[in-house]
Amino acid sequence: MGPGAFFMEPSIPTEQTPWAVPMVRVSDVLAARGASIVDLRTPLEFAADHLPGAVNVPLFDNAERALIGTLYKRASPDAAFDEGRRLVMERIATLIEELSVVAQRPVITGDLASHVERLTSGGIAEVNRALSSEVREGVPPGSLVVHCWRGGMRSSSLATLLRELGWQDVYVLAGGYKSYRRHLLSELDAWVSPPALILRGSTGVGKTLVLREIERRRPGLTLDLEGLAGHRSSILGMVGLEPCSQKVFDSRLAERLRQGFPGKVVIEGESRKVGDSIVPPSVWSPLQEGTHLYLEAPRDYRVQVLIDDYLANEGSREELRLQLPFIERRMGPKKWEGRLVELLDERKERELTEILLESYYDPLYDHSEKGRTPAAHFDASDVGRVTGEILDWIDARS
Repeated sequence: MGPGAFFMEPSIPTEQTPWAVPMVRVSDVLAARGASIVDLRTPLEFAADHLPGAVNVPLFDNAERALIGTLYKRASPDAAFDEGRRLVMERIATLIEELSVVAQRPVITGDLASHVERLTSGGIAEVNRALSSEVREGVPPGSLVVHCWRGGMRSSSLATLLRELGWQDVYVLAGGYKSYRRHLLSELDAWVSPPALILRGSTGVGKTLVLREIERRRPGLTLDLEGLAGHRSSILGMVGLEPCSQKVFDSRLAERLRQGFPGKVVIEGESRKVGDSIVPPSVWSPLQEGTHLYLEAPRDYRVQVLIDDYLANEGSREELRLQLPFIERRMGPKKWEGRLVELLDERKERELTEILLESYYDPLYDHSEKGRTPAAHFDASDVGRVTGEILDWIDARS
C-alpha cells in the first residue's frame, strides 16, 4: 500500500443476521461524483464492456468462473457455491487489499477467511434466504459501488462482508451490468439530436482531420463516431486502429451523448455501420436529415492524406496487405487479382492509392451521395483554413 494507508481490525457480529444490502440505481451511479465503481466480473466480461470509470477487481478469474458455471450446470448449484466459497476464502485478504486501493480505504486485517466461512456456512439456500435489499436514492460522494452480472450473490455477498467489516457506505448496483446495458440502450433510443451539421466528401478529403480540428477549437461541438468505434468506416478502416465491439461502442457513444452539445453538433457523414458497430437510429437520423457541408480537395492531396493515415507506422503495412484482396475481389475484373498487393509490396503507395480512389472509393461514394444536396462547399486542402471557414459559416447562421 502507498503512503497514508493504515490498517484496521474488523468487528464482526458472531451470529448471522439478515443481509440488508443497500442497492442503487444505474442512473444514480452514472450521475454520481466521487464514487468508486468496482466490477466484480471476470476480466473477459469486463473487457467486453463495463460502466464508465469502473475498475475490475474480479472475484474469479476467467477459468475459475468457467469451472463454477460448469459445476452449476453439470453437478449442482450447491457444488458451484462450494467451489466459489473455497476460492473466495483463499484470496479474501488480497481481494480486500485491492478494493482498499480502488476505494482509498484503510486495509482491513485479521482472519478474513473465517468471516467468509461464517457468513456462508449455511450454503447457497441460507445465503439466498438471508439476502434482503432496499433501493436507496442517490450515491453519496466517496461511496463504493460494487456489481456483478445481475447484482446477485457475488456482489451482494461481498457488500455484506465489507459493511460488516466496517465500510458502511458500500452499495450494490441494482440489476448489475445487465441493468446498465438496458439503461444504456434506452438512453440511446431516447436521445434527441440538436441541429446537426454533417461533414461530407470523397474518401481522403480529410473529413476526420477537419472534424477533430473543429473539436480542438470548439470543445464539445463534435460527435466523432469513428473515434468511438476505433474504425474509419470502410473496408480498410481497421488498419492501424483498434476496433471495438458493439457493446463498447454503445457505451462510449452513450457516455459522449450524456455530456451534451452546445446547441449544435458536427458529425462526419457515415454509413449505418462504422466497422462492425451499428449506429443507433437516434444518431442515424440526424446523419441523414442534418445540414450537409461538402468538403473537396485535389486528388494529390487526398492521396497524401490516405498514405499518411493508413501507413503512419510500418506495422500497418501488413494489416493493409491482408485486407487488400477483399477490395480486389469487389473491384471485379480479374486484372486486379493480386495487383494491389503487388503495388503495396513494391512500395508504390501513390499508384496503389490512386487506383483505389479511381476504381473503388470514388464510384462507391458518388453512388451513396445521389439525391443529396449540400448546403455549402468548402476546399479542405488546408485544414486550419477550412476549419475557420466552417466555424464562421456556422456562427453566421446561429
